[in-house]
Amino acid sequence: MPHDHLLLTEMLVFARVVEQQSFAGAARELQQTTSAVSRSVARLEAHFGLKLLHRTTRSLSLTEAGAEIYQGCAQLLATAEQVQSLASQHRQQPRGQLRISAPAVWGDLWLAPRLPAFCRRWPEVRVQVDLTDRIADLVAEGLDLVLRISTPGQVAPGLVARPLHTIRYVLVAAPGYLARHAPLTEPGQLLEHPLYSLGYGQFQNELELLPAQAPAGSRQRPVRLLVKTPLTISSSLGLIQALQAGEGIGMVADFAAAQALQAGQLAPVLPGWALCGKYAPRVVHAVYAPTRHVPLKVRALIDHLAAAAE
Repeated sequence: MPHDHLLLTEMLVFARVVEQQSFAGAARELQQTTSAVSRSVARLEAHFGLKLLHRTTRSLSLTEAGAEIYQGCAQLLATAEQVQSLASQHRQQPRGQLRISAPAVWGDLWLAPRLPAFCRRWPEVRVQVDLTDRIADLVAEGLDLVLRISTPGQVAPGLVARPLHTIRYVLVAAPGYLARHAPLTEPGQLLEHPLYSLGYGQFQNELELLPAQAPAGSRQRPVRLLVKTPLTISSSLGLIQALQAGEGIGMVADFAAAQALQAGQLAPVLPGWALCGKYAPRVVHAVYAPTRHVPLKVRALIDHLAAAAE
């Protein structure tokens, strides 16, 4: 008795023989030898214990049992061809549902505005986004792609991570607040001001700063400060709303502050200095499961986001 996968193969071969009305024709269609096709049909007859074809040197015809069994084999062949066609379409153009997870504020402010252009370009893809600050389990939750803000070494082993863009943390304040105080030119002057902090994870009230133009690989020691943080909010978006009330200086992600800076609602503080240490730059990674063939819909979205970050 043949194994199931061999039985399916032989049913498909039998259907081809009937369609072509010859073993030779089926062999050409299947790119096999005529003798290999004949053996497949013989094994199928042996498995069923039935004669399926009447063979002569010039023609072949179905037996009664063969005609009935052919109907089922023909449906199987049609389904196989449909699946093959569908797979080909997926290789040629992104399609299907794409489930992704991304950090909440970054997803609201950076990711969401960039998705409509992707949907316009690839209308056969249906994007479903879960915005959450918990670390989603790519495999357990059946996700196609997870977008994570991480430092080097934070991506779980066994997953593929492609960097998309870098997030930097910046010092900002309301223009009105800065106008009421002496200009800030050195990091040490921050000790004279209340600082609003993100206050979760590594983000605390310990700041380290280096000159923004410090050469790569520079061994210059950062300026370290333990600042007053009367207010901590675990969201860059919330922190920006608090800063616009005009009572302090805050450390926020650059993507979150961009719109307020452009609108003049916030102004940069110490732009010649760069935060490092616990507020060092982080990288947004596109994380997906390793596979020999990355789904085209996944690759298309990653390429779209990478291009948007340039």
